[in-house]
Amino acid sequence: MKRTFTREQRLTIIYGMLCIVLILVVLQLWLLTATMNAYLGGDEGVVWPAAGASTVCLLLNLGLLRYLYRIERPNP
Repeated sequence: MKRTFTREQRLTIIYGMLCIVLILVVLQLWLLTATMNAYLGGDEGVVWPAAGASTVCLLLNLGLLRYLYRIERPNP
């Protein structure tokens, strides 16, 4: 049984998801900047862990997008 949300509840969920996405994107931008700084400084050991962390952020964002599509789909 699928739960239906009112318009106000969906809007609150979307605003919360938007805040999380914004935090994750800023985190990825900071991660890219710090990784490039370290790499150009000669520290190559930080590249793969940073790539893994960035991939996790991407997967979280894709999961939120999938959930958004699921709650926005009209009920049959």
